Formats: sequence, C-alpha cells, structure tokens
Amino acid sequence: MPSLKKHMISTRELHQKLASVQRDKIDSFKAKMDARRSLSDKIADALTDSFGTVLFLSINALWFGVWIVINTGLIPGIAVFDPFPFGLLTMIVSLEAIFLAVIVLISQNRSARIDDLREEIDLQINVRTEAEVTKILIILDRIHDHLGLPSEDDAELIMMKQNIDLDAIAQTLTKEMIEE
Repeated sequence: MPSLKKHMISTRELHQKLASVQRDKIDSFKAKMDARRSLSDKIADALTDSFGTVLFLSINALWFGVWIVINTGLIPGIAVFDPFPFGLLTMIVSLEAIFLAVIVLISQNRSARIDDLREEIDLQINVRTEAEVTKILIILDRIHDHLGLPSEDDAELIMMKQNIDLDAIAQTLTKEMIEE
C-alpha cells in the first residue's frame, strides 16, 4: 500500500491546489483588465505609482526646501527670484496638486470600474451558490424522507428550502436607497 499513499492527495494539498488555481484565475482577470487599459489609463497608473512613493515625497521636500532657502536670501551670491510669501512657489505647488489629484482620480476611476465588475462577478457566484445550496437542502430533505426518518421540518428549514426572490431583494434595496 505505500505506492497507493504516494498517489493519494491530502485534503489540505487539494485545498492548496484549488486555491492556487483560483488565485491564477483572479490574477488572470486582473492581467486582462490591465491589458485593456487605454493609453491615458496606463500613463495615469504609471504616474500614480511614481508619485505615491517616499522618493517622490523626498524630492518634493528637497525642492521646496532649496526654493525657500534660496528665496529667503540665506545663500549669499544667489539672487532672490521669488521673495516671501513665495507667490511663484505657491502657484507651482497648486498646479502640482491639481495635476496629482486628476491623475489619482483617473486611476481611481479605473479601479472603481474593475471593482464594479468584480462585485458583479461576486453577485453572480453568490446567486448561483445560493441556488446550489437550496437544491442540496431539498435533496437532503428528500433523502431524509426516503429513509423514513421522522420529519422535523422546522420553520427555518422550510424557509431555507425556498428559492431566493432576487426581484424582491432588489425592490427592497431600491426602496431603502430612495428613503435615505
């Protein structure tokens, strides 16, 4: 029997393999969505990735520090070109903030579209899973009855064997959203 043990797979290993396959599918989904990005989305994502770093923060801090030191007249021989209260620096920082905000919003909008799609996939899977679980409960109840075991259908089991009314749920949610 040692050779049979070699070919048997443990439940844990099976779960790990299934999880790996699912991760690959999720990674594949993300890769497909990334491949479909427009040029502007790719640029926005690259810029967002660059701007969201300690290096970018450090470069900005150094740039602003040098600007302020130069324009306070602390370095002899270098002419002040933007005296206090640093109007030019303020304008540059404001423009930088506007561009950074727009770039981040472009990336966030794309991420939101992907999240919406994932949510829809989750909903479809959940609806299918609910239908499968309901069917399993009905089959188990029939097996239970077929075996002649005492019937113990309580109110909760009866409710669980009912199909979910998605239209009723959608109407309830819509009504709640309107009332808010």
